Amino acid sequence: MTRTIWLASYPKSGNTWFRMLVANLSATDGKPVDINDLPERGGIASARGPFDYLSLIDSGLLTHDEIDCLRPRVYEELARGAADDEYDKAQDAPTVRFVKVHDAYTLTPKGEPLLGGRRGADGAIVIVRDPRDVAPSLANHNRANIDDAIALMNDQQAAYCTKPGRLHDQLRQKLPGWSGHIASWLDQTDVPMHLIRYEDMQADTIGTFRRALDFAGRPASDEGIRRAAGYADFAELRRQETDKGFRETPRRPGGLFFRRGEVGAWRDELTAEQVARIEAAHAPMMRRLGYELAGATPLARTA
Repeated sequence: MTRTIWLASYPKSGNTWFRMLVANLSATDGKPVDINDLPERGGIASARGPFDYLSLIDSGLLTHDEIDCLRPRVYEELARGAADDEYDKAQDAPTVRFVKVHDAYTLTPKGEPLLGGRRGADGAIVIVRDPRDVAPSLANHNRANIDDAIALMNDQQAAYCTKPGRLHDQLRQKLPGWSGHIASWLDQTDVPMHLIRYEDMQADTIGTFRRALDFAGRPASDEGIRRAAGYADFAELRRQETDKGFRETPRRPGGLFFRRGEVGAWRDELTAEQVARIEAAHAPMMRRLGYELAGATPLARTA
């Protein structure tokens, strides 16, 4: 039986990098896997296609709340392998299926876990990143300015894929602020949880990745993990995106998905006022995760 593990994160926190590491465990021809052709196709939990396929309902005819009431059943079926041939299971697929999730861990209008609880997955790897580094990366991805990105991160009613008059490729994803999103995952008790900080993946990619794989029950040799870490190095991912593009790249001239990837880059990208707004909104969660506050220290640039 294939185990399902959610890869849960607020957007632009390292989820895609982790998936590239997992994909490169399968690299067999002496070169990194193609970033646009990953061998493991777990996809994203909010994809509309599997919902329509398994529910036999055109989701475009439903409200967001009606969809949410049906989503737990979809994840239960996916976890049982009901759509392996159509969506998720490549030939000789490994025994663990990693699925990207940007949804907060919430309940449906009927009071059920949106993602199906223990029947929808066996566990969750929660990936977090310093919100001061998330803000400029999120602005780049959303084709917005940094102030708009901070406003989104501070908005407890925020959600993706909710614009009226448009049928998005993905279902609604609630993003109740950076702190609220992370708290929803850390504080849930439905599925076992393993926490990863982006900064720790940068400092010790091999060790951090090994511990996550052990939690997930995904077998991997030390050699395979070292190879995956090398093949999914940020410079290599950036090279591939520059050479042949990446399907998740922001759609604008010069836009890049793998933009900087640096720890602490916020110091030369945010103004002191922007840093203060982020810290004022998220200081308790930042402290909980071990992120030191700049406070009155002049670490950020001035406008």
